[in-house]
Amino acid sequence: MGTKLVLFSHKFGTGKILEKIKVYIADDHQLLIDGIVAVLGSEKNIEVVGYSLNGESVINWFKTNTADILILDINMPKIDGVGVLQYFFKNNFQQKVIILSSYDDTKLIKEVLKIGASGFLAKKCAAENIIEAINVVYSGEQYFSKSIQDKLIATFTNNAIKNNRESIESSFFNSLT
Repeated sequence: MGTKLVLFSHKFGTGKILEKIKVYIADDHQLLIDGIVAVLGSEKNIEVVGYSLNGESVINWFKTNTADILILDINMPKIDGVGVLQYFFKNNFQQKVIILSSYDDTKLIKEVLKIGASGFLAKKCAAENIIEAINVVYSGEQYFSKSIQDKLIATFTNNAIKNNRESIESSFFNSLT
């Protein structure tokens, strides 16, 4: 998968091999890309292998290159993030995808998860959340920033309450007839 990095331990005299996680960034704002690259640049186990400013160039890059993780914005020119995600999973691209978006609509979150995204970060999240998300998703788990978790929990709770209320009302009215 990723590039190997060997760390030598003077204490024990042995080398420890770490895989570098190859990350590709897709966002239509160069400043945001530069910021993410700067944040990830200090991480020894993460390597940014490229970036794109639109969805079409993301797809073209991945046709001939690979990365372990794609950090993908939703709102991009030419092909939006949902379209990129659909293309990747329809064509069996193997990298994991973390959505990074200013849109945090529950319907959108559910849609991208159903398509196959491995994580969802709100753009207002802290820099350390991006690092944490990359490591968690690379290990095979899903990751959601706190604001996204809160939104999903609230939606789930509200739906459960609504369904429970409807069930109780239905039972009550059925008992009257």
